[in-house]
Amino acid sequence: MKLCALRQVVLGTAGLLLALAAQAFDLQSHRGGRGLWPENTLAAFTQSIQLGVTTLELDIGITADGVPVITHDQALNPGLTRDARGDWIARAEPLIKDMTLAQVQSYDVGRLNPRHAYGREFPLQRAEDGQRIPTLAALFQRVRELGADAVQFDIETKIDPTAPERSLAPEPFVQALLAVIREAGMTRRVMVQSFDWRTLALLHRLEPQIRTMYLTIQTRVSDRISGGVWTAGHQVQDHQGSVPRMVRAAAGQASGVVWAPHFSNLTPELVREAQGLGLQVIPWTVNERPQMERLIDWGVDGIISDYPDRLRASMHYKGLPLPQGKAR
Repeated sequence: MKLCALRQVVLGTAGLLLALAAQAFDLQSHRGGRGLWPENTLAAFTQSIQLGVTTLELDIGITADGVPVITHDQALNPGLTRDARGDWIARAEPLIKDMTLAQVQSYDVGRLNPRHAYGREFPLQRAEDGQRIPTLAALFQRVRELGADAVQFDIETKIDPTAPERSLAPEPFVQALLAVIREAGMTRRVMVQSFDWRTLALLHRLEPQIRTMYLTIQTRVSDRISGGVWTAGHQVQDHQGSVPRMVRAAAGQASGVVWAPHFSNLTPELVREAQGLGLQVIPWTVNERPQMERLIDWGVDGIISDYPDRLRASMHYKGLPLPQGKAR
């Protein structure tokens, strides 16, 4: 067989395997498993891979010098950030977009602040002092070094349409993110999620092969469905009051589309409706085993959890195959 033909076969087989992996139950480690390890750090992602997960869920901000870094918050979080002297920062500042990569990485994010309310939320988290806010490129490199060739990435764009001054605008944000994904050759292993559906519309245009994940929440304290601000102008009342129908309309003809609702908004009927529209359903953030097992019974396609170890236990209990971990 000629070399080019062999290469096509190999690439085709790899693509098929990735497609099959995407169809299996998706165990997503939220922020790398922040219930167990310091969130969004290389230490957390490494230990999630060693434990055995399908997907690393993470968040992206863009620095002043244009580097995508892995951080949930648009500003430094005093619940988990210490300065170069080892002192906890007092306020949520400065913004990531106003700092260079060197400035961002001068802070230690390897443990929780025990005096901060956020720091008390995860009493089982094990500290890993010396962890820095990593770049997305560094995570891709770490995954390659570990030989975790089947691990996927669920990347959230941290853009708030109600506070545009706190991040890059959607197009430069997405362009900076795509540059790193393409450079690493990870377009087929990445899904991009967002509450700000403008970023997902851009992705459909700029890189159609990347899967998209439509985040939603509608509770008494947070509503990112009503009004069209977060949903790129889409209104649920224009889609028979159905959030799955609104997601399907926003995604158009794109394939590999995921609806990611807050788990409290989900019902068995909504799971069936969404899947009937060709959507996968992967709720967030599910941390207790009874909730996990109820959602598995409802037929969801995956779960995002701060506790990937609990989710593995629930999957095993329900007879689902477990993703393979990597030896330490």
